[in-house]
Amino acid sequence: MNGNEALISKFYISFQQLDYAAMQQCYADTIIFNDPAFGILQGAKAKAMWEMLCKNAKEFSLTFSNIQLLDEEYATCNWVATYTFSKTGRKVVNHIKAHLRIQDGKITEHTDQFDIWKWSRQALGMPGLLLGWSGYMKNKIHQNARQNLEKFMAKQ
Repeated sequence: MNGNEALISKFYISFQQLDYAAMQQCYADTIIFNDPAFGILQGAKAKAMWEMLCKNAKEFSLTFSNIQLLDEEYATCNWVATYTFSKTGRKVVNHIKAHLRIQDGKITEHTDQFDIWKWSRQALGMPGLLLGWSGYMKNKIHQNARQNLEKFMAKQ
């Protein structure tokens, strides 16, 4: 296992253990994160997002697989998070593809891709089923995620 593979494994093993501090250590201070729920987060906000998710996790489990090193800097892997969505109490199984850039032994860019409509159907039930595909619902999910992160960071 090379250094980049080891770093990716450390990140997701730490996530399995809900060890946000170890996850944050895998990130460069200038990290740029992006996903369909939170949008683009940089630096401390990206690190705080993982802390919030770990601290609020309910009935959480995670698997990861298929780490592929594309070159000296870029890699992908698949991961699946299973948890209870706190707002609705509904079970979610989210299949995610991560795209990572690694420089100087740290993750500098991290993009997670997943089907937001599929996620919303599981997490939100009927509203997600009916509207999860719409720009309105996607924006609402994004706004709620960002507001929750801002509230969490304000308390820290």
